[in-house]
Amino acid sequence: MEQHADYSTVTIYSIIPFVLMLGAIAVLPLKWNHFWEKNSNKLIISIVLSIPVLIFLLINGFTHEIIHTMLFDYVPFIILLGALFTITGGILLTGDIEARPSINTIFLGIGAVLASFMGTTGAAMLLIRPVIQTNKERTFKVHTILFFIAVVANCGGLLTPLGDPPLFMMYLRGAPFEWFFTLDVEWFFTNAILLTIYFIIDSYYYKKEPIEAIKRDKTNIKSIKIQGKRNFIFLIGVVLSVEFLNEFYLPFVKSNEYFKFIREIVILSMALLSLKFTENNLRKQNNFTWHPIQEVAYLFLGIFFTMIPALMYLQSHAKTLGVNTPPQFYYYTGLLSSFLDNTPTAVTFHSLAVGLGIKTGAIVAGIPENILVAISVASVLFGSMTYIGNGPNFMVKAVAEENNIKMPDFFSYMFKFSLIFLLPVFILIQLLFIR
Repeated sequence: MEQHADYSTVTIYSIIPFVLMLGAIAVLPLKWNHFWEKNSNKLIISIVLSIPVLIFLLINGFTHEIIHTMLFDYVPFIILLGALFTITGGILLTGDIEARPSINTIFLGIGAVLASFMGTTGAAMLLIRPVIQTNKERTFKVHTILFFIAVVANCGGLLTPLGDPPLFMMYLRGAPFEWFFTLDVEWFFTNAILLTIYFIIDSYYYKKEPIEAIKRDKTNIKSIKIQGKRNFIFLIGVVLSVEFLNEFYLPFVKSNEYFKFIREIVILSMALLSLKFTENNLRKQNNFTWHPIQEVAYLFLGIFFTMIPALMYLQSHAKTLGVNTPPQFYYYTGLLSSFLDNTPTAVTFHSLAVGLGIKTGAIVAGIPENILVAISVASVLFGSMTYIGNGPNFMVKAVAEENNIKMPDFFSYMFKFSLIFLLPVFILIQLLFIR
């Protein structure tokens, strides 16, 4: 968010609706799940919390900030996620191959690559059912789903702005598409370490499997089959649109910011083509519904609106908050990305970095490159620390439970998995690369 007015008048009290919005996302699914299941209730909460923010912004003359955030952040964000959701929902992957540790590790490794190019949500929804089908004869399989959440639904999405929503928000703030490839070392080390740990653990459990389970696994074999392949063409169209339909390659876009929507028009067209040329039966077999993307649209309507004063406050008070080094940005971004949604967390700390006004060294997206690296890496990785850190986490959990896999509860996930296996890896990544 560029500063066009005096933000010093924005008080910390104006952040209360934003805090309440994030609190609702974190608490309501755990305490009042039946209420939270209805998307209409999510929309009501978003609107109710946005109304006082709207009044505050209009009274204080911050109309530009409303238009800029909702039109140039929220709309592209929803169009991209909606397109990826629609296109990947038309790709059906079926089969049942032998669930050896090496095969399972390859599955997760493929997911780590796909996550960066079809989004963590798309990759997770494409692969979770084949992974479950492959492991259905296995007795011990909860650990596979947990590492699937970590690798495919989160850490794999670090290489492009398509991979995870926080990265797309950094892209909208000026980070070039190809810049995200510079995070390849962090991506490789994180996923290589996690896949190695998973292979060791899965090998241990494989040796504990009953002989009958192994025999059934080796007997019930169905080759992997991909249907809806033409959707990969539409997916490539989205990738190329994000990479090339911007001011870096189309200079005339700088003359009128509304020209930026050329990218969104093409992305939306790819989604519509997917709907037109994909058999409905494929989507039915994928259990495709519009419920998840409606949920995202309703929740982020409230998030984007209520966070406007928060971003303004951080920009005007950044120098007094004591967060100014890459490791600090890494751990604070990571902490909030673990328990809140990682997208608004990334945007919030980007605004904080803008407010510091540092202009020395390499500058990307208006902030020092090393700070942008810290924010980007932390928001993606730490989204896997809890079920609520990133959208696909709960979706994967739900699919697993639909298939009678007893998943750990919210706190067990942390104390028996993420704090033990993920956090040490993320600390190592900081020590090696974020300094």
